[in-house]
Amino acid sequence: MSKRFVLIHGAWHGGWCWDKVVRELEDRGHTAEAPTLPGMNPGDDRSRVTFDDYREAIAETLRSRPEPAVLVGHSSAGFLLQAAAPDAPDRIERLVFLNAFVVPDNHAQFDLVPPEVAQGMTALAEASPDASVPVIEDFVRGALLAGESREVQDDLMARLSPQPLVLFTTKVRTGPFEALDVPKTYLFCRDDQTPAPYREMARGLGDCEFMEIEGGHETLWLHPERVAEALVRAAG
Repeated sequence: MSKRFVLIHGAWHGGWCWDKVVRELEDRGHTAEAPTLPGMNPGDDRSRVTFDDYREAIAETLRSRPEPAVLVGHSSAGFLLQAAAPDAPDRIERLVFLNAFVVPDNHAQFDLVPPEVAQGMTALAEASPDASVPVIEDFVRGALLAGESREVQDDLMARLSPQPLVLFTTKVRTGPFEALDVPKTYLFCRDDQTPAPYREMARGLGDCEFMEIEGGHETLWLHPERVAEALVRAAG
């Protein structure tokens, strides 16, 4: 049975990071789309982006077609799903969190990282012309793509864009999300080297299917067939 997938990218990325997964899903007979969120397209004015812009972009994508979708969020998009899903609940068949941040009520992503990391990234954004955190090379090479070749790391580095700080600092009210009657899956790439307590955050979703596959944080880009196969299984 054909499914519709809506794939949401995380910080510094764009819809392009899902391109290979989209092709894999389409090859399996499904439809898939991966919008690029506000501020992450070339030429976007990042200084004007708000957190509500993200919510509205996700809800508009869900509403663009009548059939419900499997809504998937990677990394920082986890709490975007928490914020946006209540805006279009009738268009969501299942929620899938891929190595994604899940925040407690009235928390932001920066509440879940070491204070020195949040302070350092805030200082970088305040020094930028558009309130955005630049791509942090050491983080890309040492965490997102730990163990990969320099060539692979350079390829991703060239595609990433500065991220508006507002994504990391906005506190999310999760009550409306917790009230949703929508099935949830947490898909965990077990070799992820980023310093985030993914298993613990998955438990914060309550009644949730937990799936595990091989790969690191950027498995969606490096091994899209693994992610596509897992998404199809999660979608049932």
